[in-house]
Amino acid sequence: MADFSDLDALLRGFVDGGLPGCACQISKNGKTIYENYFGYADAETKAPVTKESIFRLASMSKLPLYVTCMILFERGKFLMTDPIHNYLPEWKNLKKYVRTPNGNITAVPTEGPITVRDVLSMKCGLPYCNSPAPTENQTLASMQKCMQPLWEKGHYTLREHVKAMSQAVLAFEPGTHWIYGFSSELAAALIEVVCDKPIDDVFKELIFDPLGMNVTRSRFFGDIPERMVKLYSKGDDGTLQPGPTNFDKKHLPGAENECGWARLYSNCNDFSRLMQALACGGVYDGVRIIGRKTIDMMRANGLSEAQQRDFDLDGGFYNAGYGYGYGVRTLIDKQKGNHNGSIGAFGWTGGFGTWCEADPEEGVSIVYMHNLMPNMERYYHLRMRAVAYGCLK
Repeated sequence: MADFSDLDALLRGFVDGGLPGCACQISKNGKTIYENYFGYADAETKAPVTKESIFRLASMSKLPLYVTCMILFERGKFLMTDPIHNYLPEWKNLKKYVRTPNGNITAVPTEGPITVRDVLSMKCGLPYCNSPAPTENQTLASMQKCMQPLWEKGHYTLREHVKAMSQAVLAFEPGTHWIYGFSSELAAALIEVVCDKPIDDVFKELIFDPLGMNVTRSRFFGDIPERMVKLYSKGDDGTLQPGPTNFDKKHLPGAENECGWARLYSNCNDFSRLMQALACGGVYDGVRIIGRKTIDMMRANGLSEAQQRDFDLDGGFYNAGYGYGYGVRTLIDKQKGNHNGSIGAFGWTGGFGTWCEADPEEGVSIVYMHNLMPNMERYYHLRMRAVAYGCLK
């Protein structure tokens, strides 16, 4: 079997091969069994990646988001069958695109509403819309039209974002297909409505404070800006260049920097507290944040055959062997996924290179972080996953 010296060698090899820096922490039954840091937080100054280094989570922010949703579900704040317009009234009268017999595409009213279940399982019918770049995708073009006033304004709240997008035409009948994207904004808005407070305050109250997650936030404070690893872009020739700085604008305090729901930043130690709670029945260091059976519900595969095809975004390579539950992918086929973890292991990834997974069968959590564009997740994550699970006794 592999041991942690093999994991050290792999991660050191990542850095020797051109990755600026990375961090990894593995915990089991409430105890850290591996933790190490490699490479540079700043390749120019040679400042090393350390335990204190902070990484941009990008879409790995969805773990706190959807865990919060499940906590609120088990507290009776909503039902999965509730129409989302019960909480966000502007989302009541919706349209979807359909192809007519003559091949034309037209917008028609949806047959039913978007439900909370559709929102939490990425089945609302809207992708992400992050730029006004020309597109032939009708739904994306419709979303761009809705966003144009907000882009011209230059800053906008989550509620402004969600209200504007309610006029977009969906790609399909709600609940019939899977598409990654705007469901997360709807989930964040749902949290704000049922809790009657900003989502950052809800995260802090329900997850961050109970688990002692002292650095995972969306807005900069204290010395966090100085502790952020530099974001790098890797060219075709393998050279590293400083990446774009606009991604960090959303972390700056002040209404003038708002752009909807701001994704989070964290480090391995902080984020491992959440992943350990999920791996250990909802409890970390004696504090329970969520019920064990609710976690089981969250990680149960909810994809139909057609939705599974939607989910296999890259032909089933990166997500091979996984299904999708409420905000997380979940392992359903070890052979198909070439995965040496346990059935039911679940987690997600982030666009800058972060990755996490909780394995309740083993009480194990794995958190890995780097920040690179493109993130090269197919190369780094699958190797790291195989060696990390191989080290478990």
